[in-house]
Amino acid sequence: MAKAIDLEKYKKSYLEFMETRKGLVLSMLDGEGKPFTSCAPFVKKDGKLYIYISQVAEHYYHMENSEWIDAMMIADESTTKNPFATERMRMRCTPKNIGNAGHDEIFELFNTQFDSKLLDVLRGLDFSLFELTPSMGRYVVGFGMAFDADISGEVFTHVVVDKKNKANV
Repeated sequence: MAKAIDLEKYKKSYLEFMETRKGLVLSMLDGEGKPFTSCAPFVKKDGKLYIYISQVAEHYYHMENSEWIDAMMIADESTTKNPFATERMRMRCTPKNIGNAGHDEIFELFNTQFDSKLLDVLRGLDFSLFELTPSMGRYVVGFGMAFDADISGEVFTHVVVDKKNKANV
């Protein structure tokens, strides 16, 4: 019989982890269908993630031309005790370039979480706001501690592998 886990404890850790992340690792396909990875700071509002990126950045065009991307939040490796069990969350997202007009509440979040003077400069450049709408993701916090979750934590299910049946495959 499998050992019972404290699901609420891990859900609380997940929600705390999600609130303390400031950067996303972004994974998508380039124009040739090859993997491309980059990163960007983000803010979260109403179950969506927002990034603000320059048209000069390679990932701008890949993001604009992708139906799906993966966004990953990962714990700081300097505080990770075991690199084989790094705390992380990966979500599949649909990206959408929403431009710069309006969206004052999103820009206010960027100003609050990051340097508002820097954001003022970036807003005068070639940057554009992208909205990432996440679907389900996978939160990993240790060996055997993986959870399928949505961004809000409303869905939070322990992933269990049936080792007996897996060995016969």
